[in-house]
Amino acid sequence: MNTTSILLVGHGSRNRDGNTEILHFAAQWRERHPAWRIETCFIEHADVLLDGGLDRAARDARQVLVIPFILNAAGHVKMELPAAIEEARARHPSVRFSCTRHLGMGREILKVLQGQLDRLMKALHVPDPQTTGVILLGRGSSDAGANGELAKMARWLFEDNDFELVDLAFTGVTWPRLESVVQRQARLGMTQICVVPVYLFTGVLMERIKAQVERLRGQYPQIAFALGTHFGFDKGIFELLDSKVTGAELPEGGLLECDGCKYRQAAEAEHLHDHSHTHTNHGHPHHHEPAHA
Repeated sequence: MNTTSILLVGHGSRNRDGNTEILHFAAQWRERHPAWRIETCFIEHADVLLDGGLDRAARDARQVLVIPFILNAAGHVKMELPAAIEEARARHPSVRFSCTRHLGMGREILKVLQGQLDRLMKALHVPDPQTTGVILLGRGSSDAGANGELAKMARWLFEDNDFELVDLAFTGVTWPRLESVVQRQARLGMTQICVVPVYLFTGVLMERIKAQVERLRGQYPQIAFALGTHFGFDKGIFELLDSKVTGAELPEGGLLECDGCKYRQAAEAEHLHDHSHTHTNHGHPHHHEPAHA
């Protein structure tokens, strides 16, 4: 019997198709690794949430490896997930719970985004990059660190290509929004614009993005728009998860970034979280994001 189970934790979407896609992803991942025991759950908007998923993964297991199947770490990953794992440890004292980092914004995701951008340029018949703007479109968070990770991706794409403009926009919570960035790029003379959504799976926001781009096509008939799509089934995502399971990047002791953080623990007692990764007195607050997917 396999005594280690893997728990894939998705964000969860009000659009059922998004949750279904994650379940399909898990099924494909099981096909790649038939000897692995892979369970799934969601943080919100789903039938199986964190507590149920952790209990299911712990059944007949000695170790549970939790993988946050989320691109950017904000309130859900930094607060709710570690708290749920601590409670699961109390419920299952004989089971060792470890947690990897979320997917993050590293070279693996950059490669996936570059592939998206290359396909969009082909769809536009490979125009001059100097007159083609790129907009990386993320979910948006009240956590500045999560937004900064997306900004890093935009910079890396700029460094690796010949585009005059590689900008960042968000679908909610923070600024700038897609419409204002398109307006800026149009004013600066871009004749084509590639919109690259940074989303793993479909959902309410992916549908909203499609409607926004369709409206922008009408507002800017002189500009050719190419819109990418979610990329959760890209082979690079499977490979990134494989590396997490094999322990290539599991932190010491299997702890999440904020797992056991004294600032988080104290904040929970006061219903306020003032956290800093450097543990100085200059922490920044983490707020739970509004449910918008």
